[in-house]
Amino acid sequence: MLKDGEVANLEATFRMKNGELRYGLMSASIIDLNGVPHILNITRDITERRRMEEELRASEERFRALSENAPDVIFTMNLDGVITYVNPSWTRLLGYEADAVQGRFFIDFGKEQDQKIYRKLFKSIRDGGKTVNNHIGIMLAKDGSERVFNMNFAFNRDSQGTIFGVVGTMKDVTEFMEMEKKLIHAQKMEAIGTMAGGIAHDFNNVLMGIQGYVSLILMHISPADPNYERLKMVEEQVRSGAGLSKQLLGFARGGIYEMKPTNINDIIDKTASIFSRTRKEIIIDLELAPDIWTVEVDRVQMEQVFMNLYVNSWQAMPRGGEIFLKTENRYFDDVQGLPAVMTTGKYVRIEIVDSGPGMDERTRERIFDPFFTTKDIGRGTGLGLTIVYGIIKAHKGVIEVASVPGQGTTFTIFLPASEKKVVGETAPKEAIAGGRETILLVDDEKIILDVSRELLESLGYRVYSAGGGKEAISLYREKSNEIDVVILDMIMPGLSGGETFDLLYGTNPDVKVLLASGYSLSGEAEQILARGCTGFLQKPFQIEKLSRKLREILDSVA
Repeated sequence: MLKDGEVANLEATFRMKNGELRYGLMSASIIDLNGVPHILNITRDITERRRMEEELRASEERFRALSENAPDVIFTMNLDGVITYVNPSWTRLLGYEADAVQGRFFIDFGKEQDQKIYRKLFKSIRDGGKTVNNHIGIMLAKDGSERVFNMNFAFNRDSQGTIFGVVGTMKDVTEFMEMEKKLIHAQKMEAIGTMAGGIAHDFNNVLMGIQGYVSLILMHISPADPNYERLKMVEEQVRSGAGLSKQLLGFARGGIYEMKPTNINDIIDKTASIFSRTRKEIIIDLELAPDIWTVEVDRVQMEQVFMNLYVNSWQAMPRGGEIFLKTENRYFDDVQGLPAVMTTGKYVRIEIVDSGPGMDERTRERIFDPFFTTKDIGRGTGLGLTIVYGIIKAHKGVIEVASVPGQGTTFTIFLPASEKKVVGETAPKEAIAGGRETILLVDDEKIILDVSRELLESLGYRVYSAGGGKEAISLYREKSNEIDVVILDMIMPGLSGGETFDLLYGTNPDVKVLLASGYSLSGEAEQILARGCTGFLQKPFQIEKLSRKLREILDSVA
């Protein structure tokens, strides 16, 4: 076996006396001792090294098995940032095959504006000797799309502890980040909505005082009086202010008054027809599912939703363009595939697509904010899409927007489907005259209390007034046999409208209560009505509406 007089680094297996196997690395050579050739054999015990090598191979196999089947991206790179290995999840999530990735720099797959961040990150790893945990970074997929990852970087060390590379993991959090972004936006809109609702409520109280006194004056002057038309103009301005307030409440509280099972195609067809007659430069195409599911909506407010969306598209296309409307049924049985804040179940999906110039991400993120507008001063209040958002939310629906500069804008609405049958529209009731009954009027605002009392007395009613809940309860318990109906303000200090109603109802379950509020019907008012309150009237109200509502309640059979 000796070649050229020596053998080097020959591995051999030895069985020890106790039966244990050990490994040796042999080197042998022929030497001359006093003219007699001898073989000099040196054997080095490498059993421990063999054991470590076997463990390393096993570890590598376990790592590969784990890596190859891991849902997250696992990769290695050298200290220069060159990728040396990627697992199949890199291909699955980013689209690149392994051989197209290995040998390239990691930063090659980052967005241009992020590459500087990655260079700084890797320098701190290499020079600072620190690992990096939970870094949120964006990587570009082969198709150009962006994926967001939670990244972790640690060192690869050899058996002597020397750092020779980096091992990294990337967990895809794209959908989670998008969901979190939508949740934050929803919370922001909720906070803005609460503020807007409070402003609208106080504004409506101010308008109520103005409207009340204007109505009283108009009742006692002749149309020939030179101030008559001026007062009518004031009344018109009050209506305008009330309309603005109603828009704010539509965003803040929903303003839902009459929910009916409806075929949404009918509303879309009606509004599209009206809009196309007035804006002939806009072509509207319809693709409405003939078997569309029923939805429960307030028809007037849903008409406002679509008209606002048409106007928004038209203003983006002053030289003309196209609007495409589509409806379809959608059933979601897996929460993973759902748009944000939706539950599983049946939905009607509505798509409104325009061929306008589109918008950038910064604009898109703010389009539902109150008073945000890209239009010139005097061309819009910035409430149109805010109202759309509020109405859809109040219908327990979701509205989403997608837009890219130069590629138009798409609004997608999801409304919960209903099992109820569609009902037809009813004609509005005519105004009703006053009466001789006795009314208990409850409001903490003195000006509203005074003007409302005068309005009621002008209609022929006898009126008791109370400036708060405690006074109202005391008066009612004293004169319940006289009082035919209570007009109750919802928002009051001390005893709230809801608490006052509960005490009135506890005193007399047959009590008739008309709830009045600067807020809309949605929210607390709905809860009070559900507990037995007779009716609701939103401030500011005109004398005709007050008269009609009172007669509805007083003439109803208990």
